[in-house]
Amino acid sequence: MDDFTIRVILADDHPAVVAGLLHTLKKHRTLDVVDTVGNSTELVAALGKQPCDVLVSDYAMPGGDYGDGITLFSFLRRRYPALRIVILTMIDNPGVIRSILKLDIQCILSKADTTDHLLAAIHGAYANGRYFSPTISKIVWQLDVESSGSSSRALTKRESEVIRLFVSGLSVNEIAAQLSRSKQTISAQKTSAMRKLGVETDTELIKYSIGAALAEEPDDKDRNDGLDDPKPGAS
Repeated sequence: MDDFTIRVILADDHPAVVAGLLHTLKKHRTLDVVDTVGNSTELVAALGKQPCDVLVSDYAMPGGDYGDGITLFSFLRRRYPALRIVILTMIDNPGVIRSILKLDIQCILSKADTTDHLLAAIHGAYANGRYFSPTISKIVWQLDVESSGSSSRALTKRESEVIRLFVSGLSVNEIAAQLSRSKQTISAQKTSAMRKLGVETDTELIKYSIGAALAEEPDDKDRNDGLDDPKPGAS
């Protein structure tokens, strides 16, 4: 083993994907894959028993005590602030990518792209740099264009109000009644907000809103969010 070695943990719930990643990385002497895991329970256990420089993790990895997606990565950011992270994902939703970036995770690879980008992403993460595979790069470029463009991309106060009430569980009709606006006006404001956020369905809107809220949570060490330890008896 060379003097300079990046210690890596691979996390994915598909054994075939893990095998492919191992095959890609095994020929590089600067990398040492110290563990492979299949869910967030195994991941947190692995991080607790050995040093790790860079985590390469699937975004959607259900079944663990610590969740997956933004829930998991928000938790990892709080518990392991020095850990560098590379995210693998099939998701190409701009809202989700924006939430990942808000967590200061700057190395994201699409599973639709080749694994040739993996080595560069790991080295980029280790150096606290930025690396995106081509599919993700296009999305991030568009997000950058939107954020540097006109402020009209930001939600208006009324659009934010409609989205907040919709995500809380109210229907368009109920929101219209509560805000004393027409159903058509509420529907138009909801549609406009979704377009600005880069989401297309109500399910995506709810997931984005939850993810955005988690990404913006303060790192409050005194706050018991129920994620620091698995629930008793959790399997």
